[in-house]
Amino acid sequence: MNITIIGVGKIKEKYLVSAINEYKKRLSRYCKLSIIEVVDEKAPENLSQKQMEQIKDAEGEKILKYVKEGMYVVALDIQGKMLSSEDFSDKLQSLGVQGNSNISFIIGGSLGLSEEVRIRSDFKLSFSPMTFPHQLMRVILLEQVYRGFRIMKGEPYHK
Repeated sequence: MNITIIGVGKIKEKYLVSAINEYKKRLSRYCKLSIIEVVDEKAPENLSQKQMEQIKDAEGEKILKYVKEGMYVVALDIQGKMLSSEDFSDKLQSLGVQGNSNISFIIGGSLGLSEEVRIRSDFKLSFSPMTFPHQLMRVILLEQVYRGFRIMKGEPYHK
């Protein structure tokens, strides 16, 4: 299975880079993982709604350049469907069985995802009704993908 994570912004914090690298190493047993970082747009304070949409649209265009034909796209969206770790594992497994071996997870920037990205997605996934920094969300997503593969393979994982 090929997993691609397309995320807005570069991870600069050493502790997050370290965690990401650890999960990349762990996941190498289960899938081919690619992480693509797209440049985030500058978002000054006190933006109008129109300016926010313009920034999300610009980031969305950059994201969609990396979405290839045949990819199953999962957008991380606060309004998406929440799944337990077991249900997420089942989702990954069923996608593979259905022939969707190229799965792309999209993490938007600080303002969220453009409507165009949301429309292109095949599934909208929410981890919580809370908002998380998009840099930290990358680590949380990697941990859940790793946990999902462990559950799928019947291997022990921390509950």
